[in-house]
Amino acid sequence: MLRLAAFAVTSALAAAAVGPLPPLPPLGRLLAAPDRLTISVADTGNPRADGQYRLECNPVAGNHPQAEEACARLEDLAREGKDPFAPEAKRQLCTMQSGGPATARITGTWHGRKVDSQFRRTNGCEISRWNELEPVLPRGRS
Repeated sequence: MLRLAAFAVTSALAAAAVGPLPPLPPLGRLLAAPDRLTISVADTGNPRADGQYRLECNPVAGNHPQAEEACARLEDLAREGKDPFAPEAKRQLCTMQSGGPATARITGTWHGRKVDSQFRRTNGCEISRWNELEPVLPRGRS
């Protein structure tokens, strides 16, 4: 009985020294494969932004130049209940402006779902859609 009491006191002291443990992610996220995306960008007007990048989240990896920020942006959008890879809505009014010839394609998996999405900057709606994904996609010129 004395040993059990000593163990309980020692355990309580150790827990107090460490502090509370952070909450665990949902079980589905623990068992899911990491998010893996391939991002192909062309015609941005910036040769350093054009190319193909690999982005992995949970844990962050890949050759994306802003991997930490890109994964954080995707998680922010998910918390807001948005699907960053949803196609542009068909029935909407868009300003007729050009953001340049830049194009991007994102393929892979995100939150356990397959992704195959294309982005352009050919009107106000598409420019907005692109900008919402910065820094996953490089900063565009408007």
